[in-house]
Amino acid sequence: MKQNIASFFDSTYLSTAQQLNITEEENLEKVKQVVLEAIEHQFKLVMLRQNHLAEAKRMIDEKNSQVLLGTVIDFPLGQSSCKDKLKEIQCAINSQADDIDVVVDYNRFKDGHISDIKQQVFECTKLCLNNGKTIKWIIESGALTDEEIINICYLIKDTVIQNFGVKSAHMVFVKSSTGFHSLPNGQCSGATLDSIRLMLKHAWPLAVKASGGIRNYQDFEAIISAGVKRVGTSSALKIVQGESTITDY
Repeated sequence: MKQNIASFFDSTYLSTAQQLNITEEENLEKVKQVVLEAIEHQFKLVMLRQNHLAEAKRMIDEKNSQVLLGTVIDFPLGQSSCKDKLKEIQCAINSQADDIDVVVDYNRFKDGHISDIKQQVFECTKLCLNNGKTIKWIIESGALTDEEIINICYLIKDTVIQNFGVKSAHMVFVKSSTGFHSLPNGQCSGATLDSIRLMLKHAWPLAVKASGGIRNYQDFEAIISAGVKRVGTSSALKIVQGESTITDY
């Protein structure tokens, strides 16, 4: 792969101080390091919790960098109301986020509340597009069967195309995983090549973002060769440097 691989990466840091059992100050230092790495290596985007957006924006502007700024909404479970999702999205817009990754209420989808999910996708996508923001819908593929992956991809695609047209397709992604969903065996679930291929086939012309399970350059190359446009990982730097890692969210 001869192209600039850095341009595919949404370099991600979503851990909280509480999760890591460290102080807020120590966690902020980790955030700053991720932002500096993204700037230095010219990653496409740095993906952070909302409370870190202001500091990241300051750092990016200070370096006159083209790195984009992203955040997550209703993360990681996606079970908030559409109204609450919209409030959180508006806060992200106000904080100058470029990309907004929203966890769809995949459990409600699995329970058959299809009209509610269509309305959620419509309202949140509309708010993002009206403000010139890219939105990525996290479907939590590891929690879904193949049939459910196919159906939710069609739901998101059809809602977007029918209401906003094909011209908006490049601003809307379907994303595989949060990185916080656990399988029955306790392992975290992420992107598999099989699930990504299903997403690519049934979400098109929407783009696909893969996150989770991408631990080395070989994993990365396989995902990109399949047609993925973005890769979300906390290990972007290690992958670019040709190293392998256990942590991949």
